[in-house]
Amino acid sequence: MTEIGHLRHALAALYAGLGKRGLNAGTSGNVSARTRNGMLITPTGITGDTVTPAALVKMSLDGTAKGRRRPSSEWEMHAAIYRAAPQAGVIVHTHSDAATALSCLNEPLPAFHYAVANFGGPDVRIAPYVTFGTPELAAVAAAAIEGRTACLLANHGMICHAPTAREALSTAILLETLARQYLLARAAGTPRLLTPAEMDAAIARYATYGQQPEDSQ
Repeated sequence: MTEIGHLRHALAALYAGLGKRGLNAGTSGNVSARTRNGMLITPTGITGDTVTPAALVKMSLDGTAKGRRRPSSEWEMHAAIYRAAPQAGVIVHTHSDAATALSCLNEPLPAFHYAVANFGGPDVRIAPYVTFGTPELAAVAAAAIEGRTACLLANHGMICHAPTAREALSTAILLETLARQYLLARAAGTPRLLTPAEMDAAIARYATYGQQPEDSQ
């Protein structure tokens, strides 16, 4: 199987997996993967249980699509993030319940838990509301996610990126989990937010967290 073939299968499995985990419903959300000359992206109007590797749309970052299928209406948002974040290999956009609920409060995800540092900073920023599927949304999303791996989209949902499909799924799951935990904590009282010094320490800790030393020969 070619490199593109492997990428198609990984991306289709990722989109299907989001639906099975309840992170997307119906035709909401979309995923993409960077390619040598552009990206692969889910087509418009497809669901997680009907997506196939062949259904993914191959296109350039300027919007030129190959084949008869139309790409997701949010393709410009994906393209803008690929331009702004060279490290982004796969992008996930979902309307998952907790992240979307928080986005509808028009608030970022603050430093209520040290795991927020996973996304590259002391909080998860929120992009202002802009009509979906527009160049304007692409611009505010790219700005909000700059230097991070995720952001919220006001009154809309969330978007995140990672080097691989597996890591992108984990990033999306973590953001949804933390958003849910934050909303639960707020429902019970006023969460204590970590101080800038505490978050700096967590960010520094994550620089080596989970890494294993290479075996000596």
